[in-house]
Formats: sequence, C-alpha cells, structure tokens
Amino acid sequence: MGGGSWATAIAKMMLEHNDSILWYMRRDDRIEEFRRVGHNPAYLTSVHFDTGRIQFSSDINRIVENADTLIFVTPSPYLKSHLKKLRTRLRDKFIVTAIKGIVPDENLVCSEYFHQVYNVPDENLAVLGGPSHAEEVAMGRLTYLTVGCADLEKAQTLADMVSCEYVKTKISDDVVGIEYASVLKNVYAIASGICNGLKYGDNFQAVLMANAAQEMNRFLTVVHPIERNIIDSVYLGDLLVTGYSNFSRNRVFGTMIGKGYSVKSAQIEMEMIAEGYYGTKCMKDINKRLHVNMPILDAVYNILYERISPSIEIKLLTDSFR
Repeated sequence: MGGGSWATAIAKMMLEHNDSILWYMRRDDRIEEFRRVGHNPAYLTSVHFDTGRIQFSSDINRIVENADTLIFVTPSPYLKSHLKKLRTRLRDKFIVTAIKGIVPDENLVCSEYFHQVYNVPDENLAVLGGPSHAEEVAMGRLTYLTVGCADLEKAQTLADMVSCEYVKTKISDDVVGIEYASVLKNVYAIASGICNGLKYGDNFQAVLMANAAQEMNRFLTVVHPIERNIIDSVYLGDLLVTGYSNFSRNRVFGTMIGKGYSVKSAQIEMEMIAEGYYGTKCMKDINKRLHVNMPILDAVYNILYERISPSIEIKLLTDSFR
C-alpha cells in the first residue's frame, strides 16, 4: 500500500517468496508507466519487476478486499486520506505498518491508530523496523529488519516472508517501542543534518548520537515500559544509519536547514517527504503530557516551528551535553 521508494523495496522483498502480490498505488498514470517500463517510474528506477506477477490498482477497496495481509508504506501525513476511501473492514486483516511516522492531528503511531479507529486487534497488528534504506535494499546490500507483533507466531511468519539472501530478520513483541523509535530517529537525523550544515565535526556528531540514544531510551521507558535493549539494531542501528547516511532524507533536510534554507524552500527543493518534520511536532505534542527530558527534540522543534536560529539553538544544546 504505497508507491514510494520504501514501498518499492518491500515489494522487491515480498516477490522473493511470493508468486504474486497486489499493489495499491494512488495514481493511474504511474501504474500505466510502471507496466510499460517494468519499474517504478518515480522511485528506485534500477529495480526491475516482472509486472505479470503484480496486480496493480488505484482502487484501495479492491486491494483490501482481495488481500489477507496489508503492508502500509504511505507517508504518515497521507494515511488518513487513503483510509477515508475504505468501505472494507480492516479488523480481519493482518495489518503491517512500515510507516516511520505518526498520524498527524491524532498524535498516534500507526498501530495505535489502526487499533483505536479501525478496531484491529493487537494480534493482527505488526510493524516492520530497523536500519533499512530503500536504496540499499534495491542494490541487494545486506539489511537487518525486525518484525514486531504481539503474536510472535505471526511475527515469525512475516519475518520468514521478507527474509532472503540480502535481508536477515528477527522478531519482537515491542510494537509501540519500535514505532516510536522509528519516529524519533527521524527527528534526531534532522538534528544531525542541522549540525552538519553548521559545520560541526564528526566528534560532535558522535556525542549528538550518543545523547539521542539516551533521549530515545528515556522516552520509550516512559511511553511503553517493558524490558528492551536500546542498543539493538531496531533502535540504535536505525538511529545511526538515519543520522549518518547520505541516503537519509531527514539528514539531508536538516543539512539544508543548517545551511540557512527555510523549511518551505528545503521541502520544495527535496521533492520528497522528510517524515521527521511532521514527527517533530507530533512528538512535541505527545511529550507535553509525558514530560520526558528531551532537549534534542525541543531544539529541533524550536528551529523548525519557532524559527529560532539554528546556530543559537544548537549552541544552547551543546552546552547541555557531556
């Protein structure tokens, strides 16, 4: 469910073990071009597909009616508008969210949204997380993913379905923790980019990421207090790759802000969604009731939404680090 780069990478993985898949894409012109050229015309154009094994449709109801497992990979700001077209029940489907964002206005991670709004039971909700740039999956570079689900048997079934020569998997029952971690790492990647744009060096970037991991751990401990190891790849690994990699659109967005771009001009030039921009405001709102000490989140929020000078805000942030 979705036509972007991560959706395309997941489709590539799913076709390693499935004879065919159904693929919902919003735009008919993209579907027609995809069929004609044999690859996604807008994202990961180097990945070629046997389109005879794909049932495309821009009708979300047709896809949902005919599928038992739905993998949602739309940008979080657009999830509600897609779902508003639904006339088919979701509660009997196995819902997998690979969306690394929060549903705006609701301030809910996607599994909570599906549970509260569409009455999908916890055992039918899963999340796909971990350090996984779509571009590297497209190139067949080794990637490690974690499947989270309250029903570990279902988690293992999905993990087996996506694992292949270049994808290794593990399972977890920390659905909410994985989702919040995937939102926060985008916020911290924006912070990393801002510092890069301001020409802070590698030494400071390491300190920033270390403090980001501590901040993430503090928040997860409050929002979903279970036993977890923050240095697992689905938490720390995803944080590091998003904070350091040139494939990270959130880091690129932050770098532009650090160099003096306005939010609007950076968004226009990127032509891609930086989930962390929306995630920053949502996380700030969520933390108003939790009161977790989150100085990096606060700094990114002040820069993006309060228009505080990046150089001033980051200087204040550096004084709080040790």
